[in-house]
Amino acid sequence: MTHVTRIAFATAALAAVAGCVETTETVGQPAVGSASDLSAFEGARAGQAEMGIQNLGYELIRTEGLTAYWFNRETGACAEITTSDGRYSDVTMLPAEDC
Repeated sequence: MTHVTRIAFATAALAAVAGCVETTETVGQPAVGSASDLSAFEGARAGQAEMGIQNLGYELIRTEGLTAYWFNRETGACAEITTSDGRYSDVTMLPAEDC
């Protein structure tokens, strides 16, 4: 092998290995909140945050006016979320039986 061929081969091999970067992010998981606590969503835009809440395993249980109750069956977590001016103005975690 010539010197140039070796360099080209080594560069290609290094580029292939560099593409094997492992990340810990789970696809579809929002950057805030957790399966047991949605308080980090306070202030978020309601339309954009709803999918993130669903991706954390919550389902909408009921609504009362501008207040929605979300429940995660896996963790037993219940969240009361009030919307004002298109944003989540108040996010309160409640006991499971309140959902």
